[in-house]
Amino acid sequence: MPLTRNYGRRRGRSSLFPFEDGFLDDPHGDQSLTPGLNSPTRCQNGERMERYSRKVFVGGLPPDIDEDEITNSFRRYGHLVVDWPHKAESKSYFPPKGYAFLLFQEESSVQALIDACIEEDGKLYLCVSSPTIKDKPVQIRPWNLSDSDFVMDGSQPLDPRKTIFVGGVPRPLRAVELAMIMDRLYGGVCYAGIDTDPELKYPKGAGRVAFSNQQSYIAAISARFVQLQHNDIDKRNISHFQQYKRKPLGRPCNQHDHWLLED
Repeated sequence: MPLTRNYGRRRGRSSLFPFEDGFLDDPHGDQSLTPGLNSPTRCQNGERMERYSRKVFVGGLPPDIDEDEITNSFRRYGHLVVDWPHKAESKSYFPPKGYAFLLFQEESSVQALIDACIEEDGKLYLCVSSPTIKDKPVQIRPWNLSDSDFVMDGSQPLDPRKTIFVGGVPRPLRAVELAMIMDRLYGGVCYAGIDTDPELKYPKGAGRVAFSNQQSYIAAISARFVQLQHNDIDKRNISHFQQYKRKPLGRPCNQHDHWLLED
């Protein structure tokens, strides 16, 4: 079967209703692991906009590959830092679970990396070598920024009194998938969003879902827990629901005429 490189074309996504980051702290989400890489400026008029988070997941790494070798494998695409959970505490030179995160300085580096990948069955792969393994395919999983928000019913206003926090969300899960799952279970979903960190805009492992009616909201908040599963991960996440504290309507979003919820 021929391999293609078509990637990143999404339909039916929207970033119309962003919320202020920190609207509700996520106790299970990752914080920005390395604050030393500053975000590039977004272009507004006639210039291309950022499409991807500068933080990229890479999985299936050779077991004997170390941080320097990972860096050398990907530095051709731009300046980057290699990180993984609890890296500083463990003082290990090897990713303990066979995956790591690539934190690029420029978003254009992520696009160059994607262009160099091979796509098979909807997943991206790139060959990486270690001292004992040559040209091992590893999975490259970028985060498309447009997947952070999904508006299911744009005619309904967002009401914080009918919005729930969802913890334990699998990080590959897109907002549209979260919306579909919750709508299938409880109905009445008008918006779903994936919480991302403010610097790298990568999923924190939490989200929010707004309902159009009180009955669906009560059904969801009463359930408290739900299993969320994603094809890219083997385990089933037990996600928990929590009520948002009511916030006043705040300033309008810069790019749209809708309102942010803020402190």
